[in-house]
Amino acid sequence: MAMMATPPPRTGPLVVQPLKRRHCGECRGGPLSLLVLEEGAPRCLDCADLGHLVFLARGDTALTRRSREESGLSAVVVRFNRRRSRYERQGMLVEEAALARAEARCLADAEARRRRRLRDARRRAVEDVRFTDAFARNILRLFPGCPDDRAWAIAAHASVRGSGRVGRSAAGRALSEAAVASAVRAAVRHTETPYDELLMSGVARHEARRRIASAVEATLATWREGGPAGGGEG
Repeated sequence: MAMMATPPPRTGPLVVQPLKRRHCGECRGGPLSLLVLEEGAPRCLDCADLGHLVFLARGDTALTRRSREESGLSAVVVRFNRRRSRYERQGMLVEEAALARAEARCLADAEARRRRRLRDARRRAVEDVRFTDAFARNILRLFPGCPDDRAWAIAAHASVRGSGRVGRSAAGRALSEAAVASAVRAAVRHTETPYDELLMSGVARHEARRRIASAVEATLATWREGGPAGGGEG
């Protein structure tokens, strides 16, 4: 019988997923999907007294760790990678009851994590509403002529969490006047002027901004003065 390369030593039993057809050197059963090498000769799990264990594939670190903790007997499962010329871990063999207990622990943790995510989401939602409201109030302080609904819409757009917009910059979170004014200017550019149409028609961004600059400034000036919003094409 051909001899197999011996995997590196590990603590506890080591089980191999063979790349070739192998039969047990003791009971002659096979071909074997899993085997144990004893003095270079393959043994099936039953002959190696590991037949009562169940396979747990790698991938879930918490489940693997807890299954090993719960199991009185466990074994690491490896397979030889020819390309890398080394044995690589594929999973573990653990007691079935231990796996069930570990899964129950992980499910309990998953429920706890789900509840924590819900609490965090609710907290962030409240924080976002408060921040958007503060941003809108600062818009109205700087631009008293801006309609209330427009101020809130601008604030909501600028302060979307994770958007990278000015409201989420360091200056925006600090409600600096420059950041608030920048958000208003951008909103006026896109909604009060033909800026977007110019871009869609192929006009370069800097040229499009030049063309609508006077319209943007006229609207901002009107909003600063507190009168009715105005503006027009540049």
